[in-house]
Amino acid sequence: MATGHSEPLYQDRIDGGKHWSLTVKRGMILRLIDIEGGANVGMLFHNPANPLERYNAPDTLKCQHTFKLTAGHCLYSDMGRIFCSIVEDTAGWHDTVCGNSTKALVAERWGAKTYQEFRNDWTQNGHDSFLVEAAKYGLGRRDLAANVNWFSKIATGEDGTLVFDPTAAKPGAHVDLRFEMDTLVLFHTCPHPMNPAAEYPRKPITYQLYQGQPVADDDPCLNSRPENRRGFANNHLHHLHG
Repeated sequence: MATGHSEPLYQDRIDGGKHWSLTVKRGMILRLIDIEGGANVGMLFHNPANPLERYNAPDTLKCQHTFKLTAGHCLYSDMGRIFCSIVEDTAGWHDTVCGNSTKALVAERWGAKTYQEFRNDWTQNGHDSFLVEAAKYGLGRRDLAANVNWFSKIATGEDGTLVFDPTAAKPGAHVDLRFEMDTLVLFHTCPHPMNPAAEYPRKPITYQLYQGQPVADDDPCLNSRPENRRGFANNHLHHLHG
């Protein structure tokens, strides 16, 4: 892990079926840890100085010629800049094509459990979780976009059908995100929309913040694709104005 400290500067645990948000400063590393295995972390990114700039899943995939996200990949905004880079990954496969769970989907698959009746054991969904966190910053439905699903593996069958792999997320797996610009991070631990579990999955995660090291000339994320060098150049220009 390319950090300046062996111990995290901050850490917290988020139980399954919950949501949170924070602003991560440029140069910091956000580590996500799947404590028990089987976790899903839905995540969105916005530029806190201009929230209209948000995560762009299609550009992230097509410019890096990939279907999955893992170490060496960068996550792009819709302005051609890089929010963060994946500098370490022991999970090996993360989804950014299948989107979010919804209230209707959760109710159909696992039953509707309201807060009024079940308190903290109610069944939250990813879409509404994002809306709650977004509202804290004056954002709403129109500000949402296709999200990342950390720790969830979606492969394709021989006929092109998308297949959820329930065995992929292992206990203790982690992914390290190095932030290349100040970023508003919205996230939740609600189930992946294709999770076939019989019971509503409540898988906790830990998130940690570290101080990262400067990007070196031989950095794998910088050099994995020519497009990534252009993305880092766009960030450089952005920071000249900051």
